[in-house]
Amino acid sequence: MAKISLFIGGIRPLPESGRPTGIYKQLVTSRVRIGPEGFIGDQQADRRVHGGPEKAVHLYPAAHYTKLAARFPDAAAQLLPGSLGENISTPDLDENDVQIGDIYQLGSARLQVCQPRNPCWKIDERFASDGMAAHIAEHGLTGWYWRVVTPGEVSPDDALRLETAASAAMTLAAAMQLWQTHRPALSELEKLAATPGIASHWQQKIETRCQWLRQNIEAPPPPAFHVKPEQA
Repeated sequence: MAKISLFIGGIRPLPESGRPTGIYKQLVTSRVRIGPEGFIGDQQADRRVHGGPEKAVHLYPAAHYTKLAARFPDAAAQLLPGSLGENISTPDLDENDVQIGDIYQLGSARLQVCQPRNPCWKIDERFASDGMAAHIAEHGLTGWYWRVVTPGEVSPDDALRLETAASAAMTLAAAMQLWQTHRPALSELEKLAATPGIASHWQQKIETRCQWLRQNIEAPPPPAFHVKPEQA
């Protein structure tokens, strides 16, 4: 069982560029409904890289904020739960505790872990901290996305409860480490791609990399396969 805080928000401009973003969230203090694409009332500015059924709900581990504050002390006062645009914050889970395909119950909703977050460049501007998004990606401090298996209602007093553990799946931390490995074992990468519950977009990227590895046994892998901040 994991305690939670809930956050939703609308679209606001970033402080320097004025570009629209949904990263600014407010604490939820009453019951809220989760639909197939996330919390009702929550918005994403760039739907090309945010939102949708396989990025419906974002969880960010609260403990990561301490690590980010140590690395980016000038932004420490702003690095609080909810400030990275997550919908759910918890002190009780991180990427080592969940597996791709795990299904959790939250209130009357059921959520499935399906992929890590690929941090967006807007994080750097939101905190006036060059390199923060890259640091989050490189150190696996990404949190993860859930797909909504069963829509429902959630209260801030509810807790995340593991309902169905994925069978023989990698933890999210192990999957991210494998994805970032310079030349991962092809068999392990194929296993990751075949994981039940994995997000289709990430699965396609993994399968593309598997195909490249089969065809280029000796050649170094292209750097584009590594996790990096979203540029859209």
